[in-house]
Amino acid sequence: MSSTAATAPGSGATPRAAAAAQPFRPPSVALATLGLALASFMQVLDTTIANVSLPTISGNLGASANQATWVITSFAVSNAIALPLTGFLSRRFGEVRLFQWATLAFVVASLLCGISQSMGMLVASRALQGFVCGPMYPVTQALLLSIYPPAKRGQAIALLAMVTVVAPIAGPILGGWITDNYSWEWIFFINVPIGLFAAWVVSSQMKGRPERTEKPKMDYIGLASLVLGVGALQIMLDLGNEKDWFQSTEIVVLTIVAVVALAVFVIWELTEKDPIVNLRLFRHRNFAAGTVAMVTAYAAFFAIGLMVPLWLQRNMGYTAIWAGFATAPIGILPVLLTPFVGKYATRFDLRMLASLAFVAMATTSFMRAGFNLDVDFQRVAMIQLVQGIGVALFFMPVLTILLSDLEPHEIAAGSGLATFVRTLGGSFAASLTTWAWNQRTTIHHARLTEHLPASDEGVRQLAIQLGQGDLTRGALMLNQEIGQQAAQIGFNEIFHLLGIIFLAVIVLVWFARPPFTAKGPRPVGGDH
Repeated sequence: MSSTAATAPGSGATPRAAAAAQPFRPPSVALATLGLALASFMQVLDTTIANVSLPTISGNLGASANQATWVITSFAVSNAIALPLTGFLSRRFGEVRLFQWATLAFVVASLLCGISQSMGMLVASRALQGFVCGPMYPVTQALLLSIYPPAKRGQAIALLAMVTVVAPIAGPILGGWITDNYSWEWIFFINVPIGLFAAWVVSSQMKGRPERTEKPKMDYIGLASLVLGVGALQIMLDLGNEKDWFQSTEIVVLTIVAVVALAVFVIWELTEKDPIVNLRLFRHRNFAAGTVAMVTAYAAFFAIGLMVPLWLQRNMGYTAIWAGFATAPIGILPVLLTPFVGKYATRFDLRMLASLAFVAMATTSFMRAGFNLDVDFQRVAMIQLVQGIGVALFFMPVLTILLSDLEPHEIAAGSGLATFVRTLGGSFAASLTTWAWNQRTTIHHARLTEHLPASDEGVRQLAIQLGQGDLTRGALMLNQEIGQQAAQIGFNEIFHLLGIIFLAVIVLVWFARPPFTAKGPRPVGGDH
C-alpha cells in the first residue's frame, strides 16, 4: 500500500494543525443534510419501487412473469456485492468523491432503465443501478457523522434511520401510483432530477473537505470470491421457492458454489494483510454485538414487511394499493418521533431504548398471531401504527451502538459491512418466511382435511349446501375455505415465532458496552 496522501488544501505544520483543531463544516449543514438524505432516500426507494410494476413491465416488454423477477433479483445481487466494497472504495477515492460518482452513476443507470426497450437491457441496467448505489448509504452515513458535532450525531443517525424505514414503505405505493397514472418508465426517470440535485448540493457543500486517500493494492482473490459467493447466494435465495429448493439441481449447485466461495472469502480476508473487505472490524465488541442484533431484528422486521401485504392480498382479497394503505401507518410514528429520538436518545442507555423497541415489535407480532379471516382494515392499520413505536426506537440506537467503538477511519467500511450483512439477512428472511408459510399451509391443509372426510354424510351435505345443490362446486368451495384457514394458521404461527425472535434480540444488544457515542471521521492531519 502506498503512503497516505492528504488532499487537504495547503501544506505545512500550521494548516495541518489547524485542520486537526477545526473539523470541517459545510457552509450550510442543513443543505448538505438535505442533499445526502435525498440521495439515500432515492437509493433505498429503488429497492422496492419496481415491485408492484413488474406485471406492467413484463407485459410492455413482451417478457414472462418469471423473467420480470430478474428486475428485482439483478438489483439485489449487484447491490449486495457492492456494499462490502465501500471501505476499499472510500479509502481509494475519498468519501465525497465516491458519493459524487456513485450518485451520478446511479442517475445514468436510472436513465438507462427508463429507456430500456427489452427485458435484457432493463435487467442489465438494474444490475448496474444496484452496484453503483451500493456505497451510497454507508458513505452518506459517514459524511453525515463528519459534519455534525458529537452532541448532534444521534440526530444524523436518526434521520438515516427514518429514511431506511419510510423509503421501502413508500416505494410500492409510489411505484403503483406512477405506473397507473403515467407509465412504468417514470419510476426510474424521477431519479434523474433528484440525483443531479443531490450530487450538486453535496459537491458544493463539501468542497474543500479534507480527505485522506490511499492506494491500496487490489485484492483480486477477495474480490473474485466475494462476487462469486454473494452472487450465487443471492440468486439461490431469490430462486429457491420457485425451484422447490434442494429438489432442483440448479439450487444445489448454487448452494455449493456459495458455500465454497464464501468460505474462501472469509478465510482469505481474515489472513490477507490488506483485504478488500475488512472483516477484522468484528473485533470491536459493540460493532459485533450491534451488527448481530441489527441483522436478526431487521430480518424479522423484513419478514413482517413481506408477510403482511402478501397476506392481505392472498387471503383477505385486498388490492396492491389497499394493501399498501393498510401497511403504510407503520411509517407515521417514526417520521414524527425521529427528531425527538435523535435529540434525546443519548440521554438514556441506548440498550434500554433498543430493548423497548424489540418489546414493541414482539407485542405487535403476537397481536398478529391472533388474526383471523374476519379482521378488519382498521385493526390491521392500527397494529401497523403501534409497531411504528418500535421502529422509531430500533434503528437509531442500534446503529449508534454498532458504530460507537469503530475508529473514525473505519466508519464507512463498518457501515458498508453492517448494511451488507443486514441486506443478506433480509434476503434470507424473505426466502425462508415464504417457504415456511407455504410448508405450514400445506401441513395444516392436510390436517384439516383429515377431519372432513369425503365419505362423511355431514360433509357431503355441507358441500351440497355451499354449491347450492352442486356437489362438485361445493367441494371446490369447501376445499378453498380449508386452504384459506390453513394459510391463516400458518401465518399466525410465523408471527408467533417472529415475536419470540424479537424478544431474543434483547439479549444480543446487552452484550454491547457503553459509551455509545458515534465518532466522526478524524480531520486530516490529526493523530493516528
